[in-house]
Amino acid sequence: MLETIIRELIYIWYYFSVQLQQIVGYWLIGMAVGSLVAVFGKEKIHQCFAALRGKRLGIIGIIPASLLGIASPLCMYGTIPIAASFANEGMEEDVDFQSAIAAFMMSSILLNPQLLLYSAALGPAALIIRFSLCLLCGITAGIVIRFCFRQKSFFNFSGFTAPQNHDTDSNLLLRFIKNFGRNVRATGLYFLAGIILSALFQRYVPPAAFAKLFGGAASHGGSASQGFGVLMAATIGVPLYVCGGGTIPLLQSWIHRGMSMGAAAAFMLAGPAMKITNLGALKIVLGLKHFVLYILFAIVFSVLSGLAINLFLIPHP
Repeated sequence: MLETIIRELIYIWYYFSVQLQQIVGYWLIGMAVGSLVAVFGKEKIHQCFAALRGKRLGIIGIIPASLLGIASPLCMYGTIPIAASFANEGMEEDVDFQSAIAAFMMSSILLNPQLLLYSAALGPAALIIRFSLCLLCGITAGIVIRFCFRQKSFFNFSGFTAPQNHDTDSNLLLRFIKNFGRNVRATGLYFLAGIILSALFQRYVPPAAFAKLFGGAASHGGSASQGFGVLMAATIGVPLYVCGGGTIPLLQSWIHRGMSMGAAAAFMLAGPAMKITNLGALKIVLGLKHFVLYILFAIVFSVLSGLAINLFLIPHP
């Protein structure tokens, strides 16, 4: 019995150590770049977003707003106060403002600079797909708000209180070091937990069974199996996605073991879109009715995106 336990621990340690060596560099680079953007580029990003107001770009303004959302290193509790500041200036009823802020917030929920760089560990195809779908999701959200809520406000920022700003050190180098330390502390445990879960999957879940579950190339169920795999990935993305840093090791292992790229895309969209902390902030500014609409939008976009990836972009034989 003891020998069996020791043997299994050795196997798990092997899988853990191999993946840690493969992925830790991407994680650290992502954290460093995210901190650099937060310390040296955050205000510039917000100034660029504020500048969109005066340009009166109309529907075209949704595109740069979505790009700026991806570039912003802030979490949802940091993004909402920016929108609230514009609302306080009387812009809340402006259809251009509503569509732009919807695009900015949606893409910011899904992706940030550190997670984008960290996602490079999944390979070029997954990186491009993640960036493109997050950008498209933000643009789509902006378009929906623009045409469906022209006559009434979709957001209500009056009940939201901004969190404390920790980047206040006058020395920029110290500010960067402290920001980097907070990022590592906030994501480190989830990062290690993700690698441990990945090692357990590699040891105890057969690749064929995993491919069948998530509709990969080894599955023989055709489009129906792939469709079920996309739906399953979007579903498990909700409870598993506590931190983006903790899901990359899992996704790397799952893709390697047969997860279809469409299922991975659905997981990468549904997970952050319905992350518990994000939902808590959104519930405050959306209200119950609009909050339910947001959930439906996130689910439908995630599933349809995953199906489209499997059917048209990266089909399986």
